[in-house]
Amino acid sequence: MRQEIVDFLIIGSGVAGLRAAIELAPYGNVLVVTKDKPTESNTEYAQGGIAAVMSDEDEVGIHLEDTLKAGDGLCNEGTVRTLVEEGPERIAELISWGAEFDKEGSKLDLTLEAAHSRRRVLHAQGDSTGKELTRVLLSKARSFPSVRRYPFAITVDLIIQDNECHGAYVLRDREMTALYARATILATGGGGQLYSRTTNPQVATGDGMAIAFRAGAELEDMEFIQFHPTSLYSPTAPQFLLSEAMRGEGALLLNSNGRRFMQSYHPLAELAPRDIVSRAIISEMVKTGSNYAYLDLRHLRRDFVRSRFPSIHATCLQYGFDITGDLIPISPAAHYIMGGVKTDAGGRTSVKGLFAAGEVACTGVHGANRLASNSLLEGLVFGARTGNTALSSPINPSARDTAVFSPASIRDHDEIRHALRKLMWDRVGIIRCDTSLREAASRLLAWNIITERDYATRRELELKNMLTVAEIIVQAALARKGSVGAHFRSDFKDRGENWQQHFTWDKNCIKLSAQEGCNQ
Repeated sequence: MRQEIVDFLIIGSGVAGLRAAIELAPYGNVLVVTKDKPTESNTEYAQGGIAAVMSDEDEVGIHLEDTLKAGDGLCNEGTVRTLVEEGPERIAELISWGAEFDKEGSKLDLTLEAAHSRRRVLHAQGDSTGKELTRVLLSKARSFPSVRRYPFAITVDLIIQDNECHGAYVLRDREMTALYARATILATGGGGQLYSRTTNPQVATGDGMAIAFRAGAELEDMEFIQFHPTSLYSPTAPQFLLSEAMRGEGALLLNSNGRRFMQSYHPLAELAPRDIVSRAIISEMVKTGSNYAYLDLRHLRRDFVRSRFPSIHATCLQYGFDITGDLIPISPAAHYIMGGVKTDAGGRTSVKGLFAAGEVACTGVHGANRLASNSLLEGLVFGARTGNTALSSPINPSARDTAVFSPASIRDHDEIRHALRKLMWDRVGIIRCDTSLREAASRLLAWNIITERDYATRRELELKNMLTVAEIIVQAALARKGSVGAHFRSDFKDRGENWQQHFTWDKNCIKLSAQEGCNQ
C-alpha cells in the first residue's frame, strides 16, 4: 500500500471543499481528493442562486428570521446568525476574485425565492450560479502551488487511531493509498442518490456521512431530507431540476387537470417553504391519479423567460418542452439532506483531527427545512471557517503500519442499488408512517452484511455507504414520532412531545438526546 503525508487533506471539491482549500493554502500543502473530476459536485448543478444581504432594501436580521422560520423551530440560531452575518463578506470576496453575478445596470440583479421576504438571491448567467462559483473557486485554488488535486479516487475509510483522525485510505485504479494528514476535512456533499428520484448527480451517495459514522463521529438530524418540488418529469428525460427561482419570478403550479392549487395549501401559495409545496404536489397527484403536476410560465414574457433561464430553457428544448409556451410536467425529487456529520460553527466533529463542511455537515443552520439558496452560502461561510479551524489541529501526521484490506465483492450490486433507491422513495420519502418505515428497516436488515465488508470498486463502495446512511435515516425517521419541517409522518401529523430535541447517532450508541438516553 502506498503512503503519503500531507498537511491538509480535503475530501470533496464542491464550494465548501474549495473554499476550505483556499483558506489553508498559505499555511501548508493541501490535497483535494475527488471521487470524479474536480468540477463534479452538487455545487456545479446549483441553478437558482446564492442568498445574501447585498442591498439597502434588505437586512441581516430579516435574512436571519426567514432562515429560522423555514427551519421550523429546529435551527441553531447561533450558526444561522454566523451564516447571515458573514455571508455578505464572502460574496464580496468572490466578486473580488472575478465572480460575475448578473446585474441590472450597475447593481446586482437580486431575485426572490420561496420563503424569502426580500429579493436577496444573486444569480449568474441566469440559472448557472453553481457553475460560476465552481469556476471562480477552482481558479483561485489553482493559483496556489500548495494545492494539489487527486481526482477519480474514492475514499474507503478514515485512518483512526485512539479516536483521532490521521487521514484516509483512498482507492484509485484499484490501488490503495494511505494519506496521512494533520487535518482531514470532509466536504463530500449529500446523498440524493439514495432515492430513485433525485436532482443530485451520480457522485452524491452519502460517502462522507458513512465513513465518518464508521470512524465514530456523531451524525445529527438525519431524518430531515428536503425534496425539491419541481424536477422535470418525463420518461424520455433525466430528472432535471427546474429552479426555485422560476416560481420566484412568477411561475405557477397546476395539477394535471390544469387547475392552480397552492393557494389552498398555504398563504404564500407557490412561494411557500419547499416541504409544504412538495407535499401539496404529492397530494394533488394522488387526487388526480397522475404521476405529475405542471409548472406554468406561459403568462410570462417569452424573451424574459429565455434570458432569465437560458440553461433550463435550452435543456428542456432538448427533451421536447418549451418553457415559454408549454406546460412543463414536474414531480418532487430528493434534493438536500439537512442532517449530517455533527459539527460546531468551526467545522469540528466529535473525532479529533476530523472536520466537516457543506452538505455533509450538520451545524444546525438549516434546522428541519433549508431555506432556498442558503446552501451555497453555507458552503462558502463554513468552508472558510472550517479551513481556519483546521489550522489548529493537534494531529502530527506520520506514516505508520497500515490496515490490511481483504476486499470482497457484491453479487448483483447494481440490482441491489436499484432496489434500495426504489425502497427509499416508496417507503422513506415525502410522506412517511410507522408501517412504511418498518418495512424499509426490515428490507435494509437483509442487506446489512454488505456494510460489514471491504470492497475494491467504486460502485460497491458507494452501495456500502448508501446502505449505511439509509439505515440511519430510517431509524431517525422512526424515532421522531411527529411531523416537523421536511419530516412528515401521516400517523403523527402533529409535532409531538419534546419535538425540539435533536437525535444524534454514532456507531456505539444508536440514539442520543437530552431527553432520552442511549438505546443500544
